Amino acid sequence: MSLIKRYFELETPSSVKMMIYGQSGMGKTTLALSAPRPLLLDFDGGVKRVNLAHVKDVGTVQVSTWAEVQQVLQEDLSGFDSIVVDTAGKMMDFIITHVCGFRQTQLRDWGAINLEVQNFVRSISSLNKNIVIVAHRDVRKEGDTNVFIPAIREKTYNALVAELDLLGYMETKTENNVVKRSITFDPTPRNDGKNTCGLPSVMFIPEIIDRSTGQATAPNNFIQSQIIEPYKAMIEVKRSEAHKYEQVMEEIRDAIELVTDELGANDFVSRIDEFEHIGSSKKQAGFLINEKAKSLGLVLNKATKRYEPAEAK
Repeated sequence: MSLIKRYFELETPSSVKMMIYGQSGMGKTTLALSAPRPLLLDFDGGVKRVNLAHVKDVGTVQVSTWAEVQQVLQEDLSGFDSIVVDTAGKMMDFIITHVCGFRQTQLRDWGAINLEVQNFVRSISSLNKNIVIVAHRDVRKEGDTNVFIPAIREKTYNALVAELDLLGYMETKTENNVVKRSITFDPTPRNDGKNTCGLPSVMFIPEIIDRSTGQATAPNNFIQSQIIEPYKAMIEVKRSEAHKYEQVMEEIRDAIELVTDELGANDFVSRIDEFEHIGSSKKQAGFLINEKAKSLGLVLNKATKRYEPAEAK
């Protein structure tokens, strides 16, 4: 069996790897738990700050060592679709202790530390689970400009973000004198971001808790309904379009294979619009028939738009 596959034959991951970051008290953990069927890896005790209505049915691991995380990933996780990490900074502390013990971290340690981070993300992805990592906000100085970034050790930042599909900055915005929470995955001059899923530039996060009573007023499903489900739908559309493209190109190639002379070449050109074209299939059909005409000693008469023997020119 050939290892070469068409796009629609590829095993395209439908899981999403993302990080959300922002100031404390923004509701980042609650937002992360809006991923489908989450398992929370609680590295810093953040579960106690989540409204009970949004955490009572969530599986939680109160992490005390990195070895526990490695053990959890070997367990039966079929009851979960998403792994939530709270927080990235605390997770890094556990990994550093796992790699270095309690001695001072040295420059040579960072290769092993970063590899542990990458293997963790890849392990979750290989299980076809979504991963949502929560991080606090830090500031990076770029000249006179402050750029908001996730609070992760600099030596690990690029290695971790390279593994992700999405990096979103969560903040509050005021519209018509109403304060709303929003998240942007686009990189801007004031915040780092990553948006490989084609999400809107700014997405507003609905309030799902009555602040006067502390009661939940709506389901906690933002990431599932506004990010993961649209992403999966986009993947399916791409796969469907790729399949249709391959089908029409196969029909075009079969038709061109039957062309043996001037009459056949011009007949194909006259029927080129009859194919159910998608994407660049019509352009490709024109290229293929032109190549076939050349192989038959034909050239295109630009005045008549018809192929004729080269010696007739």
